[in-house]
Amino acid sequence: MRLLALAMAVLVTIPALAAAPSEVATAAFKAGAARVDYTPPAAKLPAGFLGVLDQIYVRTLVVDNGRSRAALVAIDAGGIPTDLYQKVSARAAREFNIPPAQLLLSATHTHSVPFRLEGNIEDQIMQSLRTAIARLEPARIFWGTGVSYINVNRDIVDPVTNRWWEGPNYQGTSDKTVAVMRVETAAGKPIAVYANYAVHGVLTGTLDKISGDIPGATSRYVEESLGGDAVALWTSGAAGDQNPIFFDQTYALREIRIADYAKQGKDISNDMPPGGQGLDRNNPRVQVLMKQQEQMTLTMGQMLGEEILHVMRDSLEKAPVDATIHGAESKLSCAARKRTDSGRGGYAGTYVDDGEVSLRLGALRIGDIYLGAVDGEVYSAIAQRLKRESPFKHTLLSTLTDGSAPTGYIPSEDAYGRNVFTVLSSRLKPGCAEAGIVNGLLTLMRGL
Repeated sequence: MRLLALAMAVLVTIPALAAAPSEVATAAFKAGAARVDYTPPAAKLPAGFLGVLDQIYVRTLVVDNGRSRAALVAIDAGGIPTDLYQKVSARAAREFNIPPAQLLLSATHTHSVPFRLEGNIEDQIMQSLRTAIARLEPARIFWGTGVSYINVNRDIVDPVTNRWWEGPNYQGTSDKTVAVMRVETAAGKPIAVYANYAVHGVLTGTLDKISGDIPGATSRYVEESLGGDAVALWTSGAAGDQNPIFFDQTYALREIRIADYAKQGKDISNDMPPGGQGLDRNNPRVQVLMKQQEQMTLTMGQMLGEEILHVMRDSLEKAPVDATIHGAESKLSCAARKRTDSGRGGYAGTYVDDGEVSLRLGALRIGDIYLGAVDGEVYSAIAQRLKRESPFKHTLLSTLTDGSAPTGYIPSEDAYGRNVFTVLSSRLKPGCAEAGIVNGLLTLMRGL
């Protein structure tokens, strides 16, 4: 076991404000939100995409206490390239006085948008920040949590082969918590809702169409329900081992594709091509299954959206919230490995040592709410441990935030030995990441 020292590069903004009556603190707190459509036109679709299933957005919430400012940005995207975060954070600091440690730039992790964003996305993010700042008005903020059962652990032992594979493991570790932060005007009109939940946006992946998948469907449903200019930001919790619980169409399409490739003399059973590559879209059965995928995305978005609305309506804690805005960040370095064989799952991998690899950790305090951030795909048990050990009641973990760590998936310690693709493909050697992330984030949070 090797846990390398955290290279603390803490970016401190302002000292915590002195305690004050809640009315005074609330009056000092302002918020503004914006939503920018960045769906590519038909003539400029990324390679491999056949059309647009639904619109994709940059959603932004800016909070300001008169002395410091922070921004939360959720993008319908597979990931946030590190160089994009670096460019945006530098510009946000220079143009809007938002320190890098107080900018959380998060991907919803839909698999129906390229992981490497194209076009003028940087300018569109800056536009969303500019618009949100222009809309700043006196606000108050509340916190609540609910539960949703649309996710399931996806690391399972296949009952036929008796080997590790992908499937619904109903007894596996799974965080059902929906964390909700509601921001509203002094009169109670919703400005934004920031929701966090652990599930992969993979329902529409084989359609090869631009889509926000479950995260996008959830945000749209909440926004339609709230009406007006309210913006619903969705961020990915620790979903590294969490799939949608209803996923049968995807499994069925996989079997069809395996059979079609087998007719060509190709075995793809342990090495699936990306997206819907190789599927016969003229096959009536394929068409039915793809249509069901579209419907299931809307269904799950509505189900999760309804729970968010339920929390906003009935389960918010109306405790006093001061106007503290304070962020910090650090680096975690871990020993790395390089895989020397191939295969999606079912068999143990072979590896050689490969130096070190780094993760970016971030923490942002808004009043009595503490948001942790990691720039990778984290297993659910790690987030559950963070919340369990946190001394702060209102704690969440936003993953795939502020860049893309070169680590691959980030398994919990108990997951090593499961021969599933998420563990096999991870560059992280066991013994570092889980404790490093939890202890590193708690250190940052305590310093806020």
